[in-house]
Order: sequence, then C-alpha cells, then structure tokens
Amino acid sequence: MRARSLVVTAALSVLVLAACGSRVSNQGTPPSSPSQGGGANPASDIGVTANDIKVGTIIGLTSPLGPTTFSGSLYGAKAYFDALNAAGGVNGRKVTFVQCDDHGSGPDNAACVRKLVDDQKVFALAGVAAFNYDGAPYLNSKGVPDIGGQPINNAYDQYPHLYSLYGSYYPRDGSRPGYGGTLYAGTENYRWLKENLSTTTAGVVYYNIAPSQRYAKSVADGLRREGYTVVEKEINFGLPNFDAAVLDMRARGVDVIFDAMEDNGNLSLCKSMQAQGFTVKAKVTTSQGWTDTFGKTFADTSGCRNATYATSWTRNYNDTNNPAVAKFREAMTKYQPAREGQLNMWTLEGYASAAWLTDAMKSCGANLTRVCVESFMNQPQDYNGDGLLAPRNFTKSPTPPPNDHNCIEVVRWQDSANGGKGGWVTQGKDLDTNCFDVPNLPYPAE
Repeated sequence: MRARSLVVTAALSVLVLAACGSRVSNQGTPPSSPSQGGGANPASDIGVTANDIKVGTIIGLTSPLGPTTFSGSLYGAKAYFDALNAAGGVNGRKVTFVQCDDHGSGPDNAACVRKLVDDQKVFALAGVAAFNYDGAPYLNSKGVPDIGGQPINNAYDQYPHLYSLYGSYYPRDGSRPGYGGTLYAGTENYRWLKENLSTTTAGVVYYNIAPSQRYAKSVADGLRREGYTVVEKEINFGLPNFDAAVLDMRARGVDVIFDAMEDNGNLSLCKSMQAQGFTVKAKVTTSQGWTDTFGKTFADTSGCRNATYATSWTRNYNDTNNPAVAKFREAMTKYQPAREGQLNMWTLEGYASAAWLTDAMKSCGANLTRVCVESFMNQPQDYNGDGLLAPRNFTKSPTPPPNDHNCIEVVRWQDSANGGKGGWVTQGKDLDTNCFDVPNLPYPAE
C-alpha cells in the first residue's frame, strides 16, 4: 500500500490557491493496555529520560486556510497520549507532547523542525500535518523518526526517517520522491463504485490551474482503466460557470462525479446541481471532506449532500461498534471534549499515528532508542493499529509493483444518521473485507 499523496496534495494545493496488498496483521496496542514492565529505565536516547519521553508534532493552526484544516491530527494524537499516560505510559515513562505551529508556511516549518529537534530535543514526531514540509531534509539528516504523518506533500515519499500513516513501498532514499519523481495510485475507489452502485459514466470537474488539472488527469486515467466513460469539465478558476458544466454532464448521462476543487468549488457545484435538478448515484469527496461539519456546510444542497461518498484506508470514526473506534471516541470525549461535533478523519488518523509510535516504543522495553523504533517500523509484518487501519508496512520494492491489494472504508453522508443530526455511515463491507486487487497507475510527483 502506498501513500495517498495524490489526493491530499492536489486538493490542498487548490485550497491554498483559493485562500491566497493482503498480509498477516500485527495488532496494535490500545492505550488502555498495561505498559510493559521491567527494571530501571536508562536515559537511552535523545528526548528519553528514566521517566519521560518527549514527542513533538507540527501542525498549521494559524495557516491561511484557518485553524481546522491542518489541526485535526493534533487533537487525536493528544487524546491518545493523554489516555496512554493515564494508563501508565510506555514502560513507566510518560509522554510529554509538544507542538509547533508552522502557519502552513515552508520557512516556518523549517523553523519548527529546528526548534523541536535542536531546542526541545524531541525523541520523535507523531501526528504531523505539514503542508509545506521544508524542514523534512533537516529532520531526516538528524535521524529523528516522524511516525504516521499525513502525506500532504511528497516528503514522506522521499526520506527514510519519515513514515507516512499510509505505509509505502517507495525507495525513500532521499533523492526524488517515489520512483524518480513518479508516484503510483490504485483504482480501488472506482472499482467499488462500479461494483456496488453500477456507475458507468463519470464526470471529473476541475479548475484551469496546474494542481487541479494534474489531479483530475490522474482520476480520469484511473476511471478509464476501470472501464468508465469519462466526461471532463474544466472550470475557469477566476470566472467559474458551474451551470454549463452541470447541464452538459446531465445531458451526457453522468452518474458519478469526482472533483479536484476546494470546499467552495464543491459547494458551488452542488448548488448548481440542485438548481438544475441534476442528481447522481454518487458525488465523491476526498477524506478531507469527511467531517462532522459537512452537513452544515452543505445545508442548502440536500440532494447532493445525501449522495456524497468518501473513502479511506482508515476505519470510519463514526463506527463505534468497532472496539478500537469506541476507544478513540471515549478518549476524545474525556480528553478533548471541545472537539465534539468537530471530528474528522484526520482526528482519528492523528490518534492512530500516536498509537503506531507508541507500539514501536513499547517494542523496545526499557532501552528505548530511535534505532529500535525504526526497526519496528521497517519490519516486514503489516501494522493495522488494533484494527483502525487497513494493513500496511514499509517494505520497499525496487521497482513499481504493477498491481496492489488495497482495502478501503466507504461511507456516505445520511441526514437520518446520528439520531437525525446526520453523519457518515459505512457502506457495504467494512475495512477488513472491502479489498480489491487493482492496477497501480503512475502520476507525477510535481
């Protein structure tokens, strides 16, 4: 399983412009599990004392995109570490979690990295959501592991000490991202829609700007590979005319829509669809749109809202029937109560990032070192975060695999869910069994 940089990078690049494989699973350890016992703890590495482990994170709380775009993972990681400390920590050591706001800026990100590494002397990073990860080369040069970060840009596809939340088979040798500047994506999302909703004709709506165009092309390529008829509609970013695009898609029998736009573009598209009486089987958003506030944002577009689907390689944060998700929700309620009603997929993934780092640290016993943590991360066995994640690892492949085995969670917004408050409901099979053998298709890193 490779990183999902394709979706995140493209969608967030547009936002910035608008603002300015099946394997045996290694079960994770939930925060309520007892920590490993042992003798006295040594001060075994930078950021590690007998009683404390200092862990850092970088997020963009004051980025031009507002306080929520790059902060969800922070709250999830905080909740995990608070629950962990309440349960005794890691081999008797408590985790001190320090954060740095990079404002979504490359230079400020580099400054955050130096502050955390040189001044705070953190042992590792977790829950990172950095739009411009300019500090990645320095972090990597210092051998500081960044575990389970959001692959918003290509840094996690490039540097060996950076471990994306989604796993990777790329060389990650410090040179160009992926394979010489080429990344790969599977077609499992399109396969699911075709098999479960019988969709055949896909509309791809995008802006006339490079990041949006690149992402739209990759989506269109994947759809065609899965046998779809594709209708591509380019929108003038400065003078958008959604009505013309909607009328043409309706006339050409489009039954599923993908887009490469930010929330404002999505909302304008949905409003136009409603005004023109155009309905589809599915309107697909990225996992960034998978939020508690989605219903409120799209309050005036009920038809489009209730046809909106999202996919991820992480379990639905509303699926409290799953024990691991229930633990996450309990931790959030207890330690981050202000986030109630503001959860999103990145919150759960920040929690999973902290869990991954913790499981790696617990594997080391009393002699906690960065080398030991990275040995855990690089083991060939899959990791699934106690069931929160589809299985993934960092086993490198010297050449791009032509195919992959990917498991996904699929959800749809339903106004009737959550006692009528609305929410995301898992569709069909869950993450454990909703798996596909699909082709890997190339796309450029930049």
